[in-house]
Amino acid sequence: MGTGSGTALTAHQLIGLLVDPDGFRSWDEPPAADRADPGYRASLDRARERTGLDEAVLTGLGLIGGRPVALIASEFGFLGGSIGVATAERITRAVERATAERLPLLALPVSGGTRMQEGSAAFLCMLRITAAVQAHRAAGLPYVTYLRNPTMGGVFASWGTLGQLVLAEPGARLGFLGPRVYEELRGVELPPDVQRAETLAGQGLVDAVVPPQELRELLRRALTVLAAAPPAPSTGPESAPAPEPETEPEPETDPDAPGHPDAWDSVRRTRRPDRPGARELLRHTTEELVLLDAPGGRGGALVRALAVLGGRPVLVVGQQRQTPEHERPFTAADLRAVRRTARLAEQLGLPLVTVVDTAGAELSARAELDGIAVEIAHCLTTLLALRTPVLAVLLGQGSGGGALALLPADRVIAAEHAWLAPLPPEGASAIVHRDGSHAAELARSQGIGARHLAEVGLVDEVVPELPDAAEEPEAFCARLGQAVGAALGALAATAETDRLAARAARHRRLGDLR
Repeated sequence: MGTGSGTALTAHQLIGLLVDPDGFRSWDEPPAADRADPGYRASLDRARERTGLDEAVLTGLGLIGGRPVALIASEFGFLGGSIGVATAERITRAVERATAERLPLLALPVSGGTRMQEGSAAFLCMLRITAAVQAHRAAGLPYVTYLRNPTMGGVFASWGTLGQLVLAEPGARLGFLGPRVYEELRGVELPPDVQRAETLAGQGLVDAVVPPQELRELLRRALTVLAAAPPAPSTGPESAPAPEPETEPEPETDPDAPGHPDAWDSVRRTRRPDRPGARELLRHTTEELVLLDAPGGRGGALVRALAVLGGRPVLVVGQQRQTPEHERPFTAADLRAVRRTARLAEQLGLPLVTVVDTAGAELSARAELDGIAVEIAHCLTTLLALRTPVLAVLLGQGSGGGALALLPADRVIAAEHAWLAPLPPEGASAIVHRDGSHAAELARSQGIGARHLAEVGLVDEVVPELPDAAEEPEAFCARLGQAVGAALGALAATAETDRLAARAARHRRLGDLR
């Protein structure tokens, strides 16, 4: 049963915090007659008397900002929120009803896991719930989970963590094996931070750590973004076909712009501490923004967001730029979160926008053991295979595999001084000349600048900086946002089969001089 002290809020209290006034209607029916031994029946009776509930979960329809949402809320005070057969049946029926009525689904689990008094029968019910959740997700409907303290065992290992967005209560204990069981089996205590919400967020396993008092507003804004999704484009003959490879338009640039900027000057400009990064770009260009940062992860190397951009709902995943004062190594956990975001975009039918701005992936023994190279490879294959539109923005620094991992796309837009290279110029100089003093020379000879990248087929549009994004941040972000909005509109108007064929042709010829 329960494995911790439990959440401070009851199920009713949390629902009251989230839904509009008088905005909840229960779907629950009385559970079937107990088929339990006298001792277990007595435990159920005491739980019912103590909580005023007939089972360890409440389900129903709630309004959040006027939008209908199916709700499933666990009650820790009822036998530790544990899941028995009757509990599982109630959850399953609620998920199935949400699917049938095409409702977004919000699960609020707090549980020690499977109800031990019911043994294997209750344990196997996790499959029943998971199958219903999978059908809901397959229908293209949003499923959000908010993991409370504690969420353990089979609940954590199934429907609790299957949300397309997985949110968590600050300080919540989240994990597979309870600490008492671990100590009994291993003879040592489980380190206390291993199963904390903030630790899991740092590993890319939780999308955001959100206090209960802030959850309603985050959900309201997230549902606003998701509700703005337009119908998927038709694949019939009336859809606009993608251009054939041989007739693809030349990269778009400002006709009054000068020739190629000096590459080394561009590198130095992108390293300015006051240059706008991914977060600044989003704040200046989006009509609605839900940042999925976690406390402790704020200021990190990864930015993830639900947003409305140019009137279109999108998922954004980007790299927050590094400066000498704020080193932000791009880790294997960040790359796993990139792939999670990409899969979420596909499940919800939303375009994915990636923002590239990194001095490089983490270089350390820990990164090697964490499989950072493997994660880069998996990012590449995930983005290349994604069926939803993908738009990449090369915003500033583009160093190494950490940058390459976010660049597979249907279209790439670059800032004028953005650049892409296998290594920072100093690193390339160390390889070629055995010292870093030839960095400027290498930068100029490698063709790393945005306009050179357009010549070899990576960049489709170069957005000018007049003369430098750091000196006109709002105007620059506005120009870049307009370019992103126009590109998203063009991708949305293209039939999926044509767009995917054009993507394959695009990557087949990358690196060829036009």
